[in-house]
Amino acid sequence: MEVHVGCCGYPQPRKKYYEHLRLVEIQKTLYQLPREKSAQAMRAEAPASVEFTMLAWQLITHRPSSPSYRHLLVPVEESRRDHYGSFRPTLEVFRAWDQTLEVARALEAEVVVFQSPHTFAPGPKNIANMKAFFGRCERDGLQLGWEPRCGDWEPDEVGRICRELDLIHVVDPAQGREKAGSVIYWRMNGIGGYRHRYTDQELRKFVSMLRKSKKKKAYVLFNNIHMWDDALRFLALWEERGA
Repeated sequence: MEVHVGCCGYPQPRKKYYEHLRLVEIQKTLYQLPREKSAQAMRAEAPASVEFTMLAWQLITHRPSSPSYRHLLVPVEESRRDHYGSFRPTLEVFRAWDQTLEVARALEAEVVVFQSPHTFAPGPKNIANMKAFFGRCERDGLQLGWEPRCGDWEPDEVGRICRELDLIHVVDPAQGREKAGSVIYWRMNGIGGYRHRYTDQELRKFVSMLRKSKKKKAYVLFNNIHMWDDALRFLALWEERGA
């Protein structure tokens, strides 16, 4: 298996980061998209071997009632607040996707992850919105992933939706296993919380899980306070096993 290891964001200066890790997930794109030129500059300063993934803009996934909307540089119009979030197939949501896609192209990203909030629960309306959105959104060769944050979603149902819509099921492997996708995409949020530091025993367990998988590629992204150290130790353990 081809395993790419990195962090969600930069826990170290970029130059130092690129000397050790060859994958990074850009998280800030969830809250506010950078300018296309800024994304191009980020891509240009990174070695060609570095791979980018990113989160989709919250205007697609989160409703304006989400506290994360305070990060927007330009607030949404009050009269159009019900046009945003929850994958609504509205002009505003598709425009937000077009802008997300521009940044993904500038970064030469391989994967864009749609992180739906805790308030995005199972139900006919939300599922219908997802089908309408992903059925019409342009992908431009990108792989798209879905990370449902609401615990009410049944894993098998998530798997069915992901297979139908050609999505990667993005998971924290400490919480459950992926049910769909041509590749594995793990977001390692810390067992029990972001302050968790993974033990070598825990990391070896995840290495063993990957070695048993029949998938050809995996993204392993650490998203806890100790992400830098944990990512480096995971990479060392993976390489130690002769993968």
